[in-house]
Order: sequence, then structure tokens, then C-alpha cells
Amino acid sequence: MLRPVARLTGILVAIAGLLALYSAWGAWMVERVYPPAGQFIDVEGLRLHHIDIGEGTPVVLLHVATTTLRDFTTSLAPPLTLAHRVLAFDRPGYGYSERPVGDWPDPAVQARYLHAVLKRLGVSRPLLVGHSWSGSLVMAYLLNYPGEAAGAVLLAGGTHPWQGGVAWTNTLGGIPLLGSLFAHTLLFPAGELVLEQAIANVFEPESPTPDYVARTGVKLVLRPDNYLANAEDVRRLSDFLAGQSRSYARVREPVLLIHGTADDIVPAWNHTDRLLETLPDVEVARLDGVGHALHHTRTDRVALLIHEFSRRVQPGRE
Repeated sequence: MLRPVARLTGILVAIAGLLALYSAWGAWMVERVYPPAGQFIDVEGLRLHHIDIGEGTPVVLLHVATTTLRDFTTSLAPPLTLAHRVLAFDRPGYGYSERPVGDWPDPAVQARYLHAVLKRLGVSRPLLVGHSWSGSLVMAYLLNYPGEAAGAVLLAGGTHPWQGGVAWTNTLGGIPLLGSLFAHTLLFPAGELVLEQAIANVFEPESPTPDYVARTGVKLVLRPDNYLANAEDVRRLSDFLAGQSRSYARVREPVLLIHGTADDIVPAWNHTDRLLETLPDVEVARLDGVGHALHHTRTDRVALLIHEFSRRVQPGRE
């Protein structure tokens, strides 16, 4: 009776081993194709990866979940560098930035790291730009460091709690042992199979921009540590925002909200519209028929909105 069980166990272990080897090889190949694109800086014992390009008033770009700073080097960074000093960061645990060990680095903690980095780099009163998940990070920065940012732009920013939970892959990442096993065996091969469709879902109702996967290096998120960091950030965000959102009325910096009217991933009615009722200095730009990836499908329009807003909140610094 034990022999069939032992034989089956051996087969499963062998399969898991092969998948682990394939996943490790895949992660190695992705890093060879997409090496670090910028520089490294150490703050509070953490090594963070960033780019710092262009001249002019400082604009800081903060990426969504599941991506890296390359999401901006292939979209907003090039046009913004025509008039601005542009900085973009791999958030902790993404791309080539380290993740702190221990407690979850929530948006307030990530804002602390960002604040420390900007001080080290000599960046004063920047315009903060956060896409989706990073809307929570930008708002945390404004709350914890009042007066130290010139203003903020939220691109389909996630700012309030929501109903309905998160994708099962993010839930799985939080299950002890099982989440790590999935990350080191099935994640990479399964991710390769569904990546194109997942990206199409993000762009709906529009189509992904040409060669999006190849240009942005989005496969970096299929590495185990990057996946586990992303799963934790997404899984725990709503509960965090339930508390943070109660303090938004304290924000005094000017804020521009840019949102696509067809965005069903971070819907405007639950985030942008609620901020409009709360913030004292806020304006909104709604892009008709545009989905969640607005900075890719409407790059020039979004860059122009950011530049014009910068001229209002950072006068005399161009």
C-alpha cells in the first residue's frame, strides 16, 4: 500500500524540482534581458533602485503594482524630461529594490523610504505622481510630510478601501509555505501563459501598446520575491486605506486627479470622486473611454496635464 503512495510522492517531488529549476532559469534569463536601468542608493539599510534624468522642476514617478520603474521609462519619463528633472523608483521589493525583512512596508513606510531618498538626492518640493497602487503612497507622503511636496498627481490612484477582495493569486501569496512553493515552482511557467491576457485586461477597453511586454520588462514580476512583495501589497492595501482615508481632509497641497472614464480596475467612483469631496485644493481631468493604463495609451495628453499642473504648483522653478 505504501509503494504507490511513495511512488506518487516521488513523482510529485520530481515535478516540483523541475518546475523550480525552470523558474530559477526563467528569473535568471529575465534579469539578463532587463538588467538595472538606473542607479542604486542605500537608505535605512535598504538598497533602492532609481533613475534620475533630465533637468528642471523635479517630478517623482511611482509605479503601480506588478510593474517596475520601466513602466515609466517607456511612457511618461521621456516627454517629461523635456522640462523636468524626472525621478522614478522601483518600490521596495520590485524590480531591483530590496524589500525590508519583517513587517509589511505599508504605504506610510514606503513614503518614509521615499522621503529619505529624496533628501539624500537633494530633491526639494517635488511633484509626486503615483499610478494606481501608488496613489496610496502619494497620499501617505502628503499626510506624513506636510509642506514638503509641491503637489501631487494621481493617475487612476487607489486611495480608498473597496469591497470584493483581491485576485486569488494575491491571496495565495499570503498562505505560509504554500505561497512560497507556488512562487518558486508554478508562478513563472503559469505566468508566461496568462501574461498577455492579464495585460489586455488592464488596458481594456483599449488595446495594449505595441510590444508592451518586451519594452517594460514586466516579466520581472514573475520572480518569486517580486511576486510575494506584490501579493502582500495588493492583499493588505484595502484595510490600510480604511484608516488612512479618514485623514485626507488634512492634506493642503494641490492635487490633480487624472482618471479614465472606462477604468474598471480602479474605478473613479470609489477613489477619484471620493477625493473630490474631501480635498480642499483639487482638480480633475477625466479621459473619455480610457482604461487603467492611461499613461501608456494617452502618454502625450497625460504628460501635458502633469507639465501644466507643475507650472501652477512649482512656479518660477523651471
